[in-house]
Amino acid sequence: MTITPRELEDEVTLQVAANRIDFLSRRDAGVVEATAPADADDFLADLRNTGTRLDRHEALELLALGEVVYRKAHDSRHLGMHAALREGASWSDIATALDGDAGLAWDAHHQWIEDQSRLHRTDPAQGLDAGAAATARDLSGPRP
Repeated sequence: MTITPRELEDEVTLQVAANRIDFLSRRDAGVVEATAPADADDFLADLRNTGTRLDRHEALELLALGEVVYRKAHDSRHLGMHAALREGASWSDIATALDGDAGLAWDAHHQWIEDQSRLHRTDPAQGLDAGAAATARDLSGPRP
């Protein structure tokens, strides 16, 4: 059985993926076994009885879920940039929120817009159509 980020992306929300990553990584580190009290309910007792080492499938699931979280967070970052610009934030404001450089944030956002345009041309149900991409470019203004 294989597990891929592409399969998981449509099946899990960002919150579910992050919670599962937290559980698997804590279990692998022995935290679940160490924190489950001896008189825990059956669910926690079952967790304690599974051991702390992840099996091959769980380890690959942990890796794939990490990629899902990265991808979803990456898209959210650019949606956040767009929302901030729409509400009048400057690239300096955005750079401060990202703890980074305004020019590099602008570059990354424009690359994201181009990637979304390319995605839309390949699959019209996804990405940004030409009008939405043009609006995003206009909203972002010149490179700071």
